[in-house]
Amino acid sequence: MGIFNQKTKLKPAPQQIRVEKVVVATKPRPTLTPNSLRASSSSHHSASPRLSPNPRLSRPKSASPYPSSSDEKHIAGRKRKVVTSTPRDSPAFGNDSDSEDEDNDPFQKRMRRSESRSIDLNRKLRHKKAFGDDIRDSRIIHAAGIASVATKCPPIAGAKPEEVAIELQYPSRCKRERYELVWQKDKIDAVKDILAVVEHVAETYLTDAEAKPFIDHNASFRRQMERAVSEKYRDVPVFRAALHNYNDKLLELVGNGTVAKNIDQLHHLPPNLVSFILTQVYDRTVAPKVEMLTKYEMGSDNVYGELLHPFVTKLLVEQTKMTSDQVFIDLGSGVGNVVLQAALEIGCRSYGCEMMENACNLAEAQEKEFKSRCLLWGVAHGRVHLERGDFRTNTKILEKLKEADVVLVNNKAFTSTLNDALINMFLDLKKGCKIISLKSFVHENKTAINDVANSILDVQHYRYHENWVSWAAAEGDYYISTKK
Repeated sequence: MGIFNQKTKLKPAPQQIRVEKVVVATKPRPTLTPNSLRASSSSHHSASPRLSPNPRLSRPKSASPYPSSSDEKHIAGRKRKVVTSTPRDSPAFGNDSDSEDEDNDPFQKRMRRSESRSIDLNRKLRHKKAFGDDIRDSRIIHAAGIASVATKCPPIAGAKPEEVAIELQYPSRCKRERYELVWQKDKIDAVKDILAVVEHVAETYLTDAEAKPFIDHNASFRRQMERAVSEKYRDVPVFRAALHNYNDKLLELVGNGTVAKNIDQLHHLPPNLVSFILTQVYDRTVAPKVEMLTKYEMGSDNVYGELLHPFVTKLLVEQTKMTSDQVFIDLGSGVGNVVLQAALEIGCRSYGCEMMENACNLAEAQEKEFKSRCLLWGVAHGRVHLERGDFRTNTKILEKLKEADVVLVNNKAFTSTLNDALINMFLDLKKGCKIISLKSFVHENKTAINDVANSILDVQHYRYHENWVSWAAAEGDYYISTKK
């Protein structure tokens, strides 16, 4: 308004916004230390009806039912790459780049690794016979006996006939394993196996300082071997020289007592090493004869299927929290996979009973190789007992059921008659015993007449993740019942 309340014809000048640039000093980024790099690498979470993410997406096409060690390793939800994730249908050539992300560095992964499981102080891991004065013959099935020139496997690229035969030292005073630098689909991949062994030895058996020359990303035995067989170099003599240096250095650490001292500080093995050892056993015993397991009568109780390694770890370590002073029983144990895993991963007394003849024969072969492999790796396992016959009438199994802390029954394909017989067997279980099953023993109708299971079992229902069983890729149901 103008003077004397009259409207003015003048327009006010538009407002101007003044802009000033201010320089703000940035805070310096903190220096990363080994402790700040650490993050949980466990692929297993607390027990819940929903299981952890699929551990087998990058699993190699092996005859083994177990996922490779790479399937166990994740940091903050990121999948790690390790040599054992190389598919069986292509050779395990390394990457020759010097500028890879540190996520591929085994030494950095080791620094970040943390274990979330509870410690079983009663578990003693060092094998009593593995670190004596004399070099022992572990009587293993050598890799060269499965994959070699003699078995019509071609040498890897760049390997001359006289360069094919090699030997690999393990963390014990045992004779070395014989390998041949050959490659063929669905056979043991020597390069992949050797690189994995080097990494497992460094991650589990050595301290940070001791592990560095073995798996450091920039300069280590493993890195030299990986580069030597890469598509860029294909230098087999360099690979052999690096392997020779690895063998000598590890034998030195075994000889001076370093490895044995370090094992004495451990009370359990990492799940990825458990899986790797079991895979070695399977690939040398069951895989060459796996077609034997397809011979069974459809529609009967004798149908074969396996729970895979991550599922078993979830069950025994996280959900039932087994310890080395307990007893595990697998009713219908097949080729013995879960029985052996319980003995190695938990260190408990582990029993299994199977009536299919072919599966029993392969189970006995696995048990023999398993014991030899544990000696080779320098680790003690729980006692293993495999029984042949019908678990409903086997005297030893019926007696040991009274002591059992955890019973596994893969009753997915069992007839109703057999499931009813199992319920009667459970009457002899002690209070608190856990029963893991793929079908519930308790009727949905809680008022069912003569429902014995309802009166003796408390049941929890869970879902297993896809690709955690051998017979299906989809998710499924499982149950953990507790004896009242």
